[in-house]
Amino acid sequence: MWKQLVFMTLTAGLLVSCDIRKHDQQANVGPQPATPVIRDSTTATVIDTAYNFGKATDGEIVEYNFRFTNSGKNPLIIIKATASCGCTIPEKPEQPILPGDTGFIKVKFDTQNRVGNAHKTITVISNANPAFPELSLTGEVIKKD
Repeated sequence: MWKQLVFMTLTAGLLVSCDIRKHDQQANVGPQPATPVIRDSTTATVIDTAYNFGKATDGEIVEYNFRFTNSGKNPLIIIKATASCGCTIPEKPEQPILPGDTGFIKVKFDTQNRVGNAHKTITVISNANPAFPELSLTGEVIKKD
């Protein structure tokens, strides 16, 4: 009987302490913005939002440059460019794109072992308002003969 009472007391204490820590963590965190907030936003006109490479042979590297223009009044800063798959690597411009200038997001898609229909998406985070649309790379990877 004594052991059961001690066990129940310890269990109740652990449950309460876990709940308090969880509450404290939630209170300190608060909502986080989905994307970084930049004060000097600008506008961008995305020239290419989709590219269909047609057919590529397994093992081939497909490359494409998605074009965009800074149509705003402040420098356009590309913070980050990420792809939906590790086989696709986007390269962002390192320098700000000045108003009126054109920039590129260079994308390389490694077709190795990707036989079949391909659909890769690229997400671009920048100081453009509205935000960049999702970029799309599609096509078909065929087996080597």
